[in-house]
Amino acid sequence: MKTRITFYEYTPSSGPEPGEVERNILYECWAKIDNVWLKDLELAKSTGTLSDLTITIRDPRSTFIPTNKHYVSINAPNHQDERYNVKHVQPDLQNKQFITIVAGLVEK
Repeated sequence: MKTRITFYEYTPSSGPEPGEVERNILYECWAKIDNVWLKDLELAKSTGTLSDLTITIRDPRSTFIPTNKHYVSINAPNHQDERYNVKHVQPDLQNKQFITIVAGLVEK
């Protein structure tokens, strides 16, 4: 848990241009970030999930519940100006104190 992440909620822009604008920050925490594993690289290429990340955070209980309507930004130099959409959330089966989030890179 060495990387700071922020969960956001976005809303459609109000002007004639398509797109979304940042609505508000929902939750901030420390996380462990894993990229696609080398053994899964070929599968990730074939399914188009090469830019997906697995994020592990402490379970915030009722304080915050991430959903697929939320976005994540990773506060690290190698992920600057990138946002990820939450795809899937599940309890960490190895340790119930954590939850695992699969997030995909949102193309600009």
